Amino acid sequence: VTASEALAAGDWVNIWNDAGAAKVRKADATTAGKEVHGFVLSAVTSGNPATVYFEGTNTQVTGQTPGPVYLQTTPGRGGATVLSASGNVVQHIGVAVSATAVNFERGAPVTLA
Repeated sequence: VTASEALAAGDWVNIWNDAGAAKVRKADATTAGKEVHGFVLSAVTSGNPATVYFEGTNTQVTGQTPGPVYLQTTPGRGGATVLSASGNVVQHIGVAVSATAVNFERGAPVTLA
């Protein structure tokens, strides 16, 4: 899938429709419609093809606390914090099994009122 922005290894990503072409960008909990669909294990520059994983273990993350992982407001990042601000998207994205590995378990996104 073609990257519409620079992606870092380990980013949680969103697949979106750009005039009929699938593109990939960083997932972002501050914007409805930018929920997590998968992750990348390698960095990719904008305009180049990215390999997106829709299952498995994201082994390129850092700073995780073992337990549930949720999409965060920093684009492309997941963490243990469950968001609570109005307009944020709460989405469970997996379980951290170590500080550097998250087993991907895509949950349904919920936009907070």
